[in-house]
Amino acid sequence: MTLEILLRYLHFISIFTIVATLAIESVLVKNEMTRSEISRLAKIDALYGIASLVLLAAGLTLWFSGIGKPTIYYSKNWIFHTKISLFLLVGILSIKPTIYFLKQRKGTQDETITLPSSIPLLIKLELILLAIIPLLAGLMSRGLGYFGG
Repeated sequence: MTLEILLRYLHFISIFTIVATLAIESVLVKNEMTRSEISRLAKIDALYGIASLVLLAAGLTLWFSGIGKPTIYYSKNWIFHTKISLFLLVGILSIKPTIYFLKQRKGTQDETITLPSSIPLLIKLELILLAIIPLLAGLMSRGLGYFGG
């Protein structure tokens, strides 16, 4: 029981961290930024990445260990698979901004860089998709989506 509580705690804290870091990125990203500002975004994005890995590790452990709910509860639930797919899509969408921030942070720190319009757009899209995941989790917690026997 203690391990389950710890894993669920890590899972929730990671979710909050992911949402917070993406919201911060969304607020801070501008059409033109200095390399210093981009470097700050890269650090925030690194925290986002760490939180995503912790979330994934805790979630997979809860899924496959059978701690709490049985593995089949998740494995045979189309809502769960939709939730995981959205999480993976958000991760894929985050690749371009992450690479961009890492590449552009180096150089003269007060130099101004014009960001591609796709960077803020991708961050906003990630936030929108993330907003759907708690709805799916809530539906799952009510037993919806299970197609097993």
